[in-house]
Amino acid sequence: MVTVTKKDLVQKISQSRGMHPTDVHNIIQAFLDSMTDTLTNGNRLEFRDFGVFEIVERKQKIGRNPKNAAVPIVIPARKAVKFTPGKKMKELIEKKPLTPPSPSV
Repeated sequence: MVTVTKKDLVQKISQSRGMHPTDVHNIIQAFLDSMTDTLTNGNRLEFRDFGVFEIVERKQKIGRNPKNAAVPIVIPARKAVKFTPGKKMKELIEKKPLTPPSPSV
């Protein structure tokens, strides 16, 4: 499995669309900023066939440190971003087998 960064996406899109990488970077950054603003305002983002991003409340819970299991700790309630993949994405992911990580040299 390979990690794809924003820089990698910018290069791939700029090459495939014949656009300058700076323009592609600005568009991607504006898109990400807009997503963040939308979620920060408590709204959900829905992209047909791709998926849904929304804010969920995680309840307070009791956790344990594996090194010292005798001492419980309180994990406070918090907000988190939840992503639910869309139908088309689910189907595509389920059809494609996972590739094992390449060995490090």
